[in-house]
Amino acid sequence: MKNKTESNLYFFYTVGCGWCKKVMPIIDELNKEGHDILKLDLAEKENKEIVDELKKKYKPVGSNKPKETDEQAIERIAARFAILDEMADAVATSKVRAMIVSGPPGIGKSYGVEKALEKQNMFTDIAGEKRKFEMVKGAMSAIGLYKKLYEYKDKGCVCCFDDCDAILYDDLALNLLKAALDTTPRRSLHWNTESRTLQAEGMPNSFEFNGGVIFITNIKFDNVKSKKLQDHLAALQSRCHYLDLTIDSMKDRMLRIRQICGIGMLDKYHMKPELQEELIQFIYNNKHKLREISLRMVLKIADLWKMAPEKWKLLAEQTCMRPAREMYDLRTGAKL
Repeated sequence: MKNKTESNLYFFYTVGCGWCKKVMPIIDELNKEGHDILKLDLAEKENKEIVDELKKKYKPVGSNKPKETDEQAIERIAARFAILDEMADAVATSKVRAMIVSGPPGIGKSYGVEKALEKQNMFTDIAGEKRKFEMVKGAMSAIGLYKKLYEYKDKGCVCCFDDCDAILYDDLALNLLKAALDTTPRRSLHWNTESRTLQAEGMPNSFEFNGGVIFITNIKFDNVKSKKLQDHLAALQSRCHYLDLTIDSMKDRMLRIRQICGIGMLDKYHMKPELQEELIQFIYNNKHKLREISLRMVLKIADLWKMAPEKWKLLAEQTCMRPAREMYDLRTGAKL
């Protein structure tokens, strides 16, 4: 019989693993065809030792790839946000019809978009005209979405939905959003059920939408498990530009904080550079205790420093951190 460490193909499994149970018949079929795959139960100590031996003997795929430095990561993150600024400006100037922006909360997704829209609003304000751009935040029903899209239906108008993720879980609202983002020359939206709200406000049951849409969400589309929602999100992605800011790790969040602080986010507090560094280091040292790692958290702690420079750390521990019984690893969700 061949020694376990001499096999070329291994299938490591655990008895309680559902995925392993599904794959096992496939492994058996391959073995019947002569592929000689050795099945090893990880519950056995000897097999765990084989895993360790194989790790020493063979380098994992991609292990020779140079590790990304902090400076390279900051450049990568900055490049993504520069693209976000360009795309937001393109939608505001009608060069691009629509886009979806995905990323974790508190990293500055909305800032660049709002800045681009406000820049365009400034020209309409000077001219004394109605604003053509609006940031809509919070809960949004299907009828509310219909009304808002009608309000900004004209060419040159842009409606930005920020943290209105409820739309993605409402079939009716999703279908309206898909119609607004459609790539066809004419985008017609219809409300085919009787609505007292529309009647009371004198709004039609259908209209042609010629405006632009920006949708900012905390949901990472690639990680959605629901097959039904996956199909809807794929339909949205096919209709417009989709930008994932790819800040998925704790390290990336901390580097984003360092990047933004480095370009002046804390300048209004008139902190000395060494104090700014101390504040960032405080956040890093307590990253698993703080309620969130975000730019908002940086500003909250900076406010505490401004309020009480001698005891800002104590105040932050009491107001910005979870009680000891609620501490969790933000990356894995495991309780600390």
